[in-house]
Amino acid sequence: MLGILDGSVMPAEQIQIPATDEGLLRGDGVFEVMRLYDGRPFAVDDHLERMAGSAANLMLPFDGAAVRADIEALLEAGRPEGDGVVRVLVTRGGRRIGFLEPFPTLPDTLALKTITYSPTRILDGVKSLSYGANMLATRMAAAEGADEALLVTPHGRVLEAPTSSFFCSLDGRTLVTPPLADHILDSITRRRLLLVCDIAERPIAADELGDVQEAFLASTVREVLPVHAIDGRELPSVGGSLTRDADERVRAQIAQELGAAAR
Repeated sequence: MLGILDGSVMPAEQIQIPATDEGLLRGDGVFEVMRLYDGRPFAVDDHLERMAGSAANLMLPFDGAAVRADIEALLEAGRPEGDGVVRVLVTRGGRRIGFLEPFPTLPDTLALKTITYSPTRILDGVKSLSYGANMLATRMAAAEGADEALLVTPHGRVLEAPTSSFFCSLDGRTLVTPPLADHILDSITRRRLLLVCDIAERPIAADELGDVQEAFLASTVREVLPVHAIDGRELPSVGGSLTRDADERVRAQIAQELGAAAR
């Protein structure tokens, strides 16, 4: 795996930072993950804009031009083919780190387990290195036999998965997703889905999950990934017409944007 540290490309395992960097000590920093399609990164501008916003909210110095140059240097050195992932980080210690990663193996569908989670309001709009709670939620869900967690507030409001947005249909005809006002991440893929699909943004109560007919998670890496069960209840429609339509539409949008970027 190839990496980059402050503009210098090297094997990922050779990247070193001081143990005193507060990105390590306190998870104080920001990151973004971009998907590669046939070696080409998607939505770089969107990711860097969000990263800059995260840094601003953390009062973290951020040089977007330098991070963009790091991405370009990684791609030039690695010349990746096929699908993959680019991960970039900026730490409180002032270090820029990036990795070219292979595309992960994904299941065809997911079983979700609701996990109680209380968002840290001061971190609204921040994609920070402090992902311990998110990763713990996934492990807690796995311990219950599920594939992924579905985060729910102590007051019973459905939020998102630890690294994905949540979409569902309660009537089998229309899609809904929690609003950003519920303190979820402004996902790049979520933006595309709202652009190309008829999806209502509204609060979803945990009590409504028993009525879900069809559901999927969406993220940069997963795109649209169907859900087959929530809290042990098998959904009536798995990868149904709403999921397939959302998947086709977002893939077409991605292809269109990649084509425009190439031109």
